[in-house]
Amino acid sequence: MIHPYLPHTQGDIAEMLKAIGTTTLDGLFEDIPASIRERGGIALPAGLSEFEVEHRLRTLSEANVSDRLSFLGCGCYDHIIPATVGHIIGRSEFATAYTPYQAEIAQGLLQAIFEFQTMICELTGLDVSNASLYDGATAAAEACAIGLAVRRGADTILYSATLHPHTQRVLSTHFGDQGIRLLAISEDVGAVSLRELRSLLDKRVGAVVVQSPNLYGYLEDYSGFAEAVHEAGALFIISANPMSLGVARTPAEWGADIAVGDTQVFGFPPTLGGANAGYIAAAEALLRKMPGRIVGQTIDSEGRRAFVLTLQAREQHIRRERATSNICTNQALIALGNAVYLATVGDSGLHAVCALNLEKSHYLHSRLIGELGLTPSAEQPFFNEFTLRLPRPAREVLDRMERSGIYGGVALERLQPGSDPLLLTVAVTEKRTRVELDRYVRAVEEALR
Repeated sequence: MIHPYLPHTQGDIAEMLKAIGTTTLDGLFEDIPASIRERGGIALPAGLSEFEVEHRLRTLSEANVSDRLSFLGCGCYDHIIPATVGHIIGRSEFATAYTPYQAEIAQGLLQAIFEFQTMICELTGLDVSNASLYDGATAAAEACAIGLAVRRGADTILYSATLHPHTQRVLSTHFGDQGIRLLAISEDVGAVSLRELRSLLDKRVGAVVVQSPNLYGYLEDYSGFAEAVHEAGALFIISANPMSLGVARTPAEWGADIAVGDTQVFGFPPTLGGANAGYIAAAEALLRKMPGRIVGQTIDSEGRRAFVLTLQAREQHIRRERATSNICTNQALIALGNAVYLATVGDSGLHAVCALNLEKSHYLHSRLIGELGLTPSAEQPFFNEFTLRLPRPAREVLDRMERSGIYGGVALERLQPGSDPLLLTVAVTEKRTRVELDRYVRAVEEALR
C-alpha cells in the first residue's frame, strides 16, 4: 500500500461537522470574507487509482541517480546507517506521534527525548541539553539569543569567518531587524584569529560563536578563547559536528558555555540536505535560558520512574514578544533516530566509526597531495573533511568527475560567492572503501588533464 491510513467516510465527516455546529464543509470557512474566497475551480488533474499512482511514482524514481560515489560534505554527510534506525522510527507510535503534552500517555516518546538529551550531554561534556531545534544553524541563532539575554544591554554578536555560510545567513535573518550587530572575526590561515577576537571584544558583545570542524573541515585550536570571551563578559559558543566529538576535544574541554550543531550524521542520509535536527547543550547555569523543551526524569506517586516535560516557559506559545524563544515544535523523530544510532553503535562503536573517518580521509588527502601534487588550502589538522586548492576552477573539475560517476566534493565558491574558485572541500566517511578512494584519485587526475 502507498498510504496505510484510511480516509474518513461521509458519515464520519457529517458527524464531526454536526459536533461543531455546521452541516457542510463550506461552513468551516464562513469567517473568511466572501470577497477573498476562491470561487472558481482549481486546475487539478483527475485523480488516479492506487495502482496508477504507485506506477507513476516508480517511473519517476527510476530517473533518480543513486549509484554515484559521494564525497560531498560541508554540513551534510554520507555515513553508514544501521538498520535499527529505520525500523524504530518507522513504528507508528513514533512516526505519527505529536508533541508529548500528556506525559501519562507519551512515556515512550519522552524517554526517547530524554535519552537523546543525555547522549548529547555526554558527547559535548556540558550539563544540560534539549530536543527542539530545527537544525544546526537555528541552534546557533538560539545560542546567540541566550548570550544577548544573559548580558543585559549587549547588542553585538561576534562570529568566526570560518563559520558555515548557511549559519551566517541564518544569524543575519534572525537578528537583522532587531538592531543587533553581527561582526565577523577574520580568519588566519584557515582558522579563526584569536588576536582579531580580542580586538573586537567589548561590553556590547553578548556572544561569540565559532565552528570546529570549520567550513574548510579543519579542527580549530581554541586555546585562550574561553578566557578572553569570559573576561569580556560574553558567552563562548562552539558549533561542532557531533561525529567529530568521538575523537576530538569536546566543547566543554575548550571552556564553551554552549555547544550547538547538526545531528544528521547520526542515522540519516544526505537526502537533499536533510532530514536534520539541531542540538544545543549548555552549562547548568544557563538551564533556565534554554529554548524549546527539556525532558526530565522523576518518580510518580507510586514510586515508578517517569518522564515529564520540564522548564518550558509557557510564554513561548502565548507571549511572542516576551518569549525566551519562539520554538514550539520538536524534531523528536529525528532525535529518536539519533538516539537509536548512538545506542546501536555504542561508545566503542562510535570511536571506531570516528577512527575510520579520520584514517580514510587522511589516506585520500595524502595521496592527492603526495602523488598529484595538489595543495591544501592551509596546514591545519582535520577530521573527515579537508580543502584543497586546485590548479583550475573547482566547478570545472567537479563537472568532469561527475561524468565518471563521482560527486567529488563542494566548490566553496558555491557556498560563499566571491571566495577563491580554486578551493574544493572533500569529505570522506567510513562508508568509502579503499577501492573507491583509489578511484577518486584517478578521477581527479583525469579531470585535471
